[in-house]
Amino acid sequence: MNAFLPPPRAATELLPVRQLTRLEDGEQLHSLLWRAGDDWRMISSAVLGGGIGERRWVLNAQVSHGYRRTDPDRHLAELARDAGVDGPGVALMTAADVRAYGRADDGGVEAVATAGLGVRGWAACPAEQAAASVGPGTINIVVALPVAVTDAALVNAVVTATEAKVQALLDSGYDCSGTPTDAVCVAARIPRAGAEVHAFTGPRSLWGARVARAVHRAVRVAACP
Repeated sequence: MNAFLPPPRAATELLPVRQLTRLEDGEQLHSLLWRAGDDWRMISSAVLGGGIGERRWVLNAQVSHGYRRTDPDRHLAELARDAGVDGPGVALMTAADVRAYGRADDGGVEAVATAGLGVRGWAACPAEQAAASVGPGTINIVVALPVAVTDAALVNAVVTATEAKVQALLDSGYDCSGTPTDAVCVAARIPRAGAEVHAFTGPRSLWGARVARAVHRAVRVAACP
């Protein structure tokens, strides 16, 4: 049974996240929903809505520990429909309680992060460790930029956000680069005629530096609730 309860609305300008609660197999689980609407282009590593394209919403859904479904894309699509969204969107999942999310903004860039750190380690590890099965305990990061950027800059923003995540984990006392199932979504405005389209989002560019600082603070909050 999926029964979403009416959520309160958080007061933000760019990335207004709503908290959702649902009952699934007798367990109370939570999600974060951003109804982005039109005028957004996103890049994501998500199971549902990943890649680059125009997207209208982002759902970060908590799932039960010991998650065993083999069709996460279908499951996430069902949760999105139950949440009342339609059209193309991005859906992430995590075993962490998403109510303990971290939020930060810097110069117009906003970031929201959830952190499930029960299964963590370094990206480069021995082959036998890499082959081991893992659960969905995950760090999910959503970033919104108020400007249009090129395809290459969208890709670079993912790199910058990931670097900032690792820095935040180390600064929080975790000896790791993340979890094996971390996911990210970066949203930027759709380019419009006559509007500037930014080509750089590395950590020393104007917008990249803002992405890095926002993600760093959001992950620190989520990792140290």
